[in-house]
Amino acid sequence: MAAAQLELDDISVDLGGKRVVDGVSFALAEGEIGCLLGPSGCGKTTLLRTIAGFQAPSTGCVRLAGTAVADTRHQVPPEARQVGMVFQDLALFPHMDVRRNIAFGMGGGQRRFSRREVNERVDELLDLVGMRSHASNYPHELSGGQQQRVALIRAMAPRPPVLLLDEPFSSQDTERRVQLAHEVREILKRDGITAILVTHDQYEAFAIADRIGVVGQGRLRQWDEAYELYHRPADRFVADFIGEGVFLCGNALSDNVIQTELGVIDGELSQDLPPGTLIELLVRPDDILHDDASPNRAIVMARDFRGADHLYTLRMPGNTRLLCLAPSHHNHAVGESFGVRLKLDHLVIFDRDGATGLGAA
Repeated sequence: MAAAQLELDDISVDLGGKRVVDGVSFALAEGEIGCLLGPSGCGKTTLLRTIAGFQAPSTGCVRLAGTAVADTRHQVPPEARQVGMVFQDLALFPHMDVRRNIAFGMGGGQRRFSRREVNERVDELLDLVGMRSHASNYPHELSGGQQQRVALIRAMAPRPPVLLLDEPFSSQDTERRVQLAHEVREILKRDGITAILVTHDQYEAFAIADRIGVVGQGRLRQWDEAYELYHRPADRFVADFIGEGVFLCGNALSDNVIQTELGVIDGELSQDLPPGTLIELLVRPDDILHDDASPNRAIVMARDFRGADHLYTLRMPGNTRLLCLAPSHHNHAVGESFGVRLKLDHLVIFDRDGATGLGAA
């Protein structure tokens, strides 16, 4: 296994007498891209600041390329960590145009760049974010989204061993955000840069990261690949946060057979469920199919037009709420009834209190 370029070992952080990060551990190999994903106030930016050196850990150790840079006894200053950073304040130099701002990022550190290398790298990165025509503009002449792109590529310019990104695409529109995430990933991979990104946007995380850590209430709930987070969430918090879904109540009839309001479901589970076990089944919009022939009827409570599809919010006779993603030519008004059926390719089951995952096929 490749040695870790970035490693957090049991990191906790206390601020104002309150524990805001609690026992977080993960590692990234050289050239691997990670993401800390979670709602506002969950502790993910504090983790990034701890890696950067702006916040000391209360417990644990941060290591870069195997060397401890922060623990409870000592703290290597940020400027000595050889870490590139993009935080939300951007900190562009107002007296420098875009080209000089980016080139400035290549002026420090241990590696020396020739003028030709600087010019080639600046041009390459300006082309990446579509801003070659703005090279001579000053920060005050740019939009917020353009300033954000300049700050991002300035940090990437010197090819730092580790790059820290705090909501680097937040000022971009949705389509541009995902596109830019793909493009930045390509450059990071080519340059072998280890990066950790903070975001609350799961699609942005899916587009750029090899590994994603879902953070909730200061704890790392799950550190995994996107596919595993979506299909095999470790707990109810992860299941709620990743993807749009609802929980359908049911009970076990026998091993791997579950009774729900939408009928009997038979699927492979990681453990046997004794008959009578009360469970909750995670159901996402693409698990619910529009089917006029189905005896299961639901009332449309709301609908969200998404071009090719409608996302319907439905109410079952027992007041269970469901989400259904249906082709938009199935055009149903609020208050209408239509047939639905359940089609699950995998099962994500929790016990009724929602704390424990009981299985996923």
